[in-house]
Amino acid sequence: MSKRNTQQRRHNIVLLVNQMGEITVEQLARDFETSEVTIRKDLTALETAGLLLRRFGGAVAMPQEVISDDPLHKLSAYKHAIGQAAAELIKDYQRIVIDSGRTTGAMVPHLDSKRGLVVMTNSLNGAEALRALDQEPTILMTGGTWDPHSGSFQGQVAEQVLRSYDFDQLFIGADGIDVERGSTTFNELIGLSRVMAEVAREVNVMVEADKIGRRIPNLELPWQRITRVITDTRLSDELRLQIESKGVQVICAAVQI
Repeated sequence: MSKRNTQQRRHNIVLLVNQMGEITVEQLARDFETSEVTIRKDLTALETAGLLLRRFGGAVAMPQEVISDDPLHKLSAYKHAIGQAAAELIKDYQRIVIDSGRTTGAMVPHLDSKRGLVVMTNSLNGAEALRALDQEPTILMTGGTWDPHSGSFQGQVAEQVLRSYDFDQLFIGADGIDVERGSTTFNELIGLSRVMAEVAREVNVMVEADKIGRRIPNLELPWQRITRVITDTRLSDELRLQIESKGVQVICAAVQI
């Protein structure tokens, strides 16, 4: 099925769920004359995009109070814009690493047109979202020790698995950007992030503009290990120039609000 047909079906699913409030996988498969496996992939992708909520056997509409009142809803627009800009850097048949996190996860729905990808991730949610793509990539998991704080696998086993491969690009988030030092994080488990950067030829840090300039104690990746920062158009010219002076490319994604 073409990407255009998939997008149209998913658009219509959202309209139908919003109209009815709740609907089953069985009914959607019947209405759209497709398999329940395809519908489950659709619902996973739409939930990842924040357009509905999955429930056992079906889906329900996103509560209107969440859409209209939650300040994070506006922020999600920046995440999706950053995710789309990041996806545009990826070529067919590349080998990439996607670190856990909401901003990196926002890239996954935009990978649906990419063919032959090999994707390593340490995130269960990320792996599930990748499985929902029509052009389902080859998915590799790091394994390791589950860290409930980051919602990802960490530790020496994960690092050893990563070192068994080489990758074209890494996509990783950050809690902050120190314009003098590099990307920073509240999480003290930074060993895996550094190994991810070691095994990738290009390192892309995906971060919303309001996090740039934050001073957080834990340095995750120094500027020497970072290829580019993908952020949004709220970034000031001054901060952009400071980052570019470190030899790092800056991409500012435009947001449609």
